[in-house]
Amino acid sequence: MKKLPACLCILATTLSTALANPLANLFATAPASATSLPDRVAFSVAIERGDVAQARAWLDTGLPPDFEGSLIGSGLMIGAWEGNISMMALFLSRGADVNAVNAHGETALLHASWKGHLDAVRWLIAQGAQPGRQGKAWSALHYAAFAGHEAIVRYLLTQGAEVNALSPNGSTPLMMAAREGQAEIATALLKAGAQGGINNDNGENAVRWAMRNNNVIIAREIAGSKNFAAIAAQPAGSWGQAIRSQPVSDSVDRLLQQARKMAVAGQHDAALKLYRDALVTIHKAEKPVSRTTAPRTATGLMISAQRGNPAVQSAGLRYATPRVGSAVGTATERISNSTKEMNAAADPAEELLHRARVLEAAGHRGEALAAYRQAAALMRGAQAAR
Repeated sequence: MKKLPACLCILATTLSTALANPLANLFATAPASATSLPDRVAFSVAIERGDVAQARAWLDTGLPPDFEGSLIGSGLMIGAWEGNISMMALFLSRGADVNAVNAHGETALLHASWKGHLDAVRWLIAQGAQPGRQGKAWSALHYAAFAGHEAIVRYLLTQGAEVNALSPNGSTPLMMAAREGQAEIATALLKAGAQGGINNDNGENAVRWAMRNNNVIIAREIAGSKNFAAIAAQPAGSWGQAIRSQPVSDSVDRLLQQARKMAVAGQHDAALKLYRDALVTIHKAEKPVSRTTAPRTATGLMISAQRGNPAVQSAGLRYATPRVGSAVGTATERISNSTKEMNAAADPAEELLHRARVLEAAGHRGEALAAYRQAAALMRGAQAAR
């Protein structure tokens, strides 16, 4: 499972973390009343559904304003994730830190940028949220570029966001746009001074990421027309295997949210069913990329457009026809695929899923529910990262 933007780590957790804590304790809770402090799960459910009255009651009872829920983070962060300005304003008025970071190093501004809530982004910056980060860290610009929110990208740039900000592994917002095929965002970043020649810690840059995913128009814009001819002539296989991101569907979000509510309410059987349904939906959405042809050499660039709508166009590289009987994949690629299969067998999400089934079969519903929830979170994060 390739490590990708932390957008993708929002709901993920590690196997060691999941097993280090008593699994049953994650859900062995009753709904919190307005006069008692909540646990992390009950807190998350209430804030996600926008229950400002309940949040105010907890704060009045003494809940710390930066208390973190089970998944996204503090009340301010959850409000940003949901685009709920009233919720954010409540926590900020009680002393919440607008630039606080969660366990994954994310701020409220990153959450609002990832989810595309422009009004929330504007509000947060007006309240003192920093558009940039110090050192190598995921920034709001990375998140907005990856998720395809052009308006937020442009706004962040006007607020002083660093256009060449480096992620923990040295990747730039332009690389995010190039990978995901966000042509308008790539253009905006380039006009703002984005540098296409920056290599990350793996020695890869925006052009390589664009070519790997056949986003050739973006690659040509970054490299320039003079340099692109030589780039396009390189074999397609030299760029590496394409990895396409698949956003988690709204149906999965709804299933997971409802499952958490059922768990908090003590309805374990209903929650188990909802988590299983969410896992099935995630599995069905997975579309692994398989190589069935030998690496090809590009012979030209094809651009197609609709005559009645010239603004809509697509592009791709034209490849030479492979020789009959050519080998499928190099020895190195076959070894790499074997390694991936071995790694998949040790996938933490699959291990948790297996544990959940064993626990459920043994009648340990509470522990099975916790394991299903952890597996769903990992698989959800992995799907978003593809």
